[in-house]
Amino acid sequence: MTLLSREFYQKPTLDLAKALLGCELVKETEEGLASGYIVETEAYLGAGDRAAHSFNNKRTKRTEIMFGPAGNAYTYVMHTHCLFNVVSAQIGTPEAILIRAVEPVRGLHLMEKRRAGRKQKDWTNGPGKLTKALGINQNDYGHALLREPLYIHHGYTPKQISEGKRIGIDNSGEARDYPYRFWVTGNKYVSR
Repeated sequence: MTLLSREFYQKPTLDLAKALLGCELVKETEEGLASGYIVETEAYLGAGDRAAHSFNNKRTKRTEIMFGPAGNAYTYVMHTHCLFNVVSAQIGTPEAILIRAVEPVRGLHLMEKRRAGRKQKDWTNGPGKLTKALGINQNDYGHALLREPLYIHHGYTPKQISEGKRIGIDNSGEARDYPYRFWVTGNKYVSR
């Protein structure tokens, strides 16, 4: 497997959101390694996107990493769930891509333990579910995705990519209708 380079992440955000589909997201912990192919993403375009945490260039302790280089991890907690994003765009432009779902690849025993009592299909088919299954947490905030313990490899090229409206952002004005959600067409691990 080939690790994604810093240059890979330096695409326009919408292009990167599609390019990440099929890539393998890997997390190493003391328990072992777990990974999944990225099958669903959502792009957030910063200053002009009412749904983005960085709308109007809002700069807080939480959003600070979004103003840094593409290819870093932006994690945050929402409704008790840790969510994982890939920082995108050039330095100073606070954009990011939420990883919404992955297809389990390696470390299935770990994912099964971390998501006990659930069917395999439900281990990673949502942004809070995948972080629990892989062991991604707030300590990964700001980590460069170019090295252990959290990184992304090239994986496969999806045969078809679908796009549509983002999920769960109904209070964001016109931004709720932007077609910035992308997924591997027909993949059973897509969140909805």
